[in-house]
Amino acid sequence: MNDYVILAIWVVVVGGLFAYTWRKGHLARLSGYVVETREELKKCTWPSIVELKGSTVVVFVATALMAIFTVGVDLVVSAVIRQML
Repeated sequence: MNDYVILAIWVVVVGGLFAYTWRKGHLARLSGYVVETREELKKCTWPSIVELKGSTVVVFVATALMAIFTVGVDLVVSAVIRQML
């Protein structure tokens, strides 16, 4: 098919979906949701740079400890299974 025909079909489909959601009021609800979310986010307290750096270090350390634990358990379990076989 010609590329313009495919483009025209997509424009009609997207336009039809837009018209359907507009008439059903879904776009107005989505707009209200975005406005309410912005208002709620303005009420949030955001961490300072120092708090953010501290939290990042805690996450990295916890991730490293979990990785070490997982590797250790894997080595022990694989050694036990090798001995059994």
